[in-house]
Amino acid sequence: MDTTTAGLAEELRISVARLSRRLRTLRPARPEDARPPLTLTQFAALAALARHGSMTPRELADHEKVQPPSMTRVIAFLEDQGLLERTPHPTDGRQAVLVPTDAGHTLLAEERRRKEQWLARRLNELSDEERDILHRAAPVLDKLSRA
Repeated sequence: MDTTTAGLAEELRISVARLSRRLRTLRPARPEDARPPLTLTQFAALAALARHGSMTPRELADHEKVQPPSMTRVIAFLEDQGLLERTPHPTDGRQAVLVPTDAGHTLLAEERRRKEQWLARRLNELSDEERDILHRAAPVLDKLSRA
């Protein structure tokens, strides 16, 4: 095991990427309907609106680091699926503000529930000591993610 900072960086990068990839595979097709599944970009945009509050299409594109034309397609799909809606901008009548619908919030909650259940099952397979290490590491990982 490489105990250098560079070695730790490599181990963390690989482990976090594997865990992230595994959690992404748990994405639902769509609950209780035959509508197409959300892409990662569509899901991330909906989640960003739910987490950070309403945004204009341009703000959402900037937040998600995608070009406005790409975000326009994402917004159109989510709107067509009934997962978000446009509301009038409070100060600029030329713009709209995007907000998740109840169906959008429900889809996000189901996604979180499924992933957390899967992760809880995996955590139960670990020893008490391993879970304690992860419990203590969680704030540190969060700090790294915000850097």
